[in-house]
Amino acid sequence: MFQLQQSTVRNRLLATLPANDFVGLSRALERVPLRLHETVLDPHQPIAHAYFVESGLCSYLADTHDGRIEIGLVGREGMVGTPLVLGTDRGPFTALIQGEGEALRIPAADLCAALDASPALRGLLGRYVQSFIAQVGGTAYANAKLTIEARLARWILMYQDRMDQDDLPITHEFLSLMLGVRRPGVTAATHMLESSGMI
Repeated sequence: MFQLQQSTVRNRLLATLPANDFVGLSRALERVPLRLHETVLDPHQPIAHAYFVESGLCSYLADTHDGRIEIGLVGREGMVGTPLVLGTDRGPFTALIQGEGEALRIPAADLCAALDASPALRGLLGRYVQSFIAQVGGTAYANAKLTIEARLARWILMYQDRMDQDDLPITHEFLSLMLGVRRPGVTAATHMLESSGMI
């Protein structure tokens, strides 16, 4: 069993916890790989684990009658399993890995116990949930009001911010699913951003 040191964690939430709270939480954390296209949360199903992303990218997806659309992104700034912070054991969205990496995973029961024992942890994760809700609201606004080009530019910036790389190994088909638009629209938007020197 490895001894997790707070100074080595890359997840920003865990890195900012008070040391005593981190020590208490770290006993239940395990390092796991995040594999491309792996589903880590299923909609309306009990959450078994929360994931503190260390590297990689996870998308929250809403299922609609037209298919899936991305409503939020989580990288090393956050966690997957926010319904647990709000006192429920399930949520309405799928959490799907879109960029390979690693996470520190904790059983749901252990996280809930730690939340009950630590006001600092509850406050920190509560503020994260608030910021994630703001991101989801921004995505809803973008999907309703912005052009495909603006939505694509926003998505690329959010992806790059979390992945720390200039190369985006993604297809137009993937982007069409994330943005909820047809593939030709993504192709046209990509050409426009390229011709403007933005990408």
